[in-house]
Parts: sequence; C-alpha cells; structure tokens
Amino acid sequence: MNSSDHSAYEPAPVDHRAAVAAETARFVAALKDADLTAAVPSCPGWTLADLVKHTGSVQRWFSGLLHARIQEPPRRRDVDLRLPERQEDYPDWLADSATVAAQAFAATDPDLPMWAWGVDQHARFWARRMLFETLLHRVDAELALGRRATVDRALAVDGIDEFLVNLPFATSFAPDVAKLRGPDQTIRFDATDGEGSWLVRLRPDGFGLDANAGAAETADATVHGIAADLLLLVYGRLHHNAAAFTQDGDKDLLTHWFANSAF
Repeated sequence: MNSSDHSAYEPAPVDHRAAVAAETARFVAALKDADLTAAVPSCPGWTLADLVKHTGSVQRWFSGLLHARIQEPPRRRDVDLRLPERQEDYPDWLADSATVAAQAFAATDPDLPMWAWGVDQHARFWARRMLFETLLHRVDAELALGRRATVDRALAVDGIDEFLVNLPFATSFAPDVAKLRGPDQTIRFDATDGEGSWLVRLRPDGFGLDANAGAAETADATVHGIAADLLLLVYGRLHHNAAAFTQDGDKDLLTHWFANSAF
C-alpha cells in the first residue's frame, strides 16, 4: 500500500506518556460506583468489565513489548495480567496497569528503534498507540454510563493523525482496510474548530495521507466537524451522517470509506 509518512497537517506535540496516565485516571474515575455488568453500546457484546479488562491488558502487553525492545513481530501475546478474581477490583487493577505502563516508559528511550506495526518504528509508537486505546475506551465507558464524554482538542487532533497515518498498515487485524482503493479519489477530514485538515488519497494499489496536499485543495468528499467529533468519527463512534458533521461531495465514497476503515 502507498502511504505518506506524515499528514499535510502536523499536530502539536503531545506528551503521550503523561496522557496515558491522565486518561487512565479519568477512566477509573468514571467507573466509581458503576455496575461493571452494564453493556457498552459502542462495543457491541461487551460489558464495562470487558472494556476495563481489554484496556488494562493492552497497557500491560504493550509495556511488555517495550521492556523486551522487540525488533520483529511478536509471536505470542502472553502476558501476566494479574487480573483480580472479583470484577469490583477491576478499576484498581486498571489504575495499576497505568503504573506498569509508566514503569515501562521510564525504562525505555522513546527514540529507541523498535518494531511496530505502523509507520513509526520506535518505542514512542507504542506509547502513542496505548494513549488512544485508553482514551477511546474511556469515552466508551462514559457513553455507556450516559455521561457526556469530552476529548481534549490537542489529543483529538493528534489521534486523528495517528489513526490515519497507521491505518494503511492495519490489514493484519482489520482486513477490510485492503478494500480502501480507488482511481485517485480523495477524502478530506476538516476540523472546524481550529487547525487540522487531513487529505486521504485512494489509489488502485492502496491509500494513504497525502503529505503534499494543501488545505485548500478540493477533495472528492469532505467531512467537516470539530476535532473531538472527527476523532470519534474515524473510530466509528459517530456516524458520518450525524448532526455533528457537514459533508460535501461524493456520498458513496464516504460510505465506502466508513464501511472498510473499522479499526
């Protein structure tokens, strides 16, 4: 697949390591007095307990990869989760998972060359990826509990970029991504609350962010919305026809994109 290393818009620097801790703390706080058997509508078939287990497991697995300084795809996903027997202890376990992650970050130079499934072949890839796994599932938990979920704008902008930069390389666990091809068609995601515009180009042999596209370049289809909503859009938590967005151009192209870009 063709893919550019960077988007046309470079997001402001984010301290991914610190943000993992902050987002985990928000997640744990949201779980206070919550029924962990409650369903999570944005993750069909999952309960809050499943959501917590998944998020903490990802943090602990990625931490193990960092400690191992992996240089090739891991053959196994074995990790000592130390998962408590009682679900009511899951929130404290999730908080401890962030401590495990912080210890892995402290022991690993972010610029250390490492294998990663995405573009950035350095240890920092895993901290950035862990952040958006944690943030997204914190949002899932808050939505499941009927609360208003907010996302810091700087994190949203960075998260959109992280998702779109790495999506072309996600076919091993998201096979439908391979269907994102087209005869030089373009889709723009345009943030309406400040800087942030991403042009994705679909070609016969694949797709990727167009690093050379200017913000004024017309796309075949465009979705406009605030950055936080665009982040939830690319992750499938909001539909592109939702009232939060306005659209221009080829609606069928947008339908094709969102039918095959699930992460």
